[in-house]
Amino acid sequence: QVQLMESGGGSVQAGGSLRLSCAASGYSFNSGCMGWFRQAPGKEDEGVASIYTRYDSTAYADSVKGRFTISLDNAKNTMYLQMNSLKFEDAAMYYCAADPNYGGIWCPPSHLPITTAYRGQGTQVTVSS
Repeated sequence: QVQLMESGGGSVQAGGSLRLSCAASGYSFNSGCMGWFRQAPGKEDEGVASIYTRYDSTAYADSVKGRFTISLDNAKNTMYLQMNSLKFEDAAMYYCAADPNYGGIWCPPSHLPITTAYRGQGTQVTVSS
């Protein structure tokens, strides 16, 4: 049984940083399209960052480019999202997701909210003044 479990969310002041973690069991982060998306009240789900192991590439939503960094630690089977310079609009529930059978040319972050493969339960990020 595959499980993805996020951690690292919390409350942070605007301009601060958080690092989210996504630990996997029953699944290896060494294949497919995987990454993070977020849900905020009244807003559409937004793919934030992705990694495509097929081409060892990463991609980011314009809203987080230059501030967020996605990475993998294959030894720990864990995916991370380093979030710097957090803004009020970054507040959301953050989910990690993975699609091991993805075969597209590239893996856009927008694929992550719609994949029906694997996703975690989410971790809340709150940004305050």
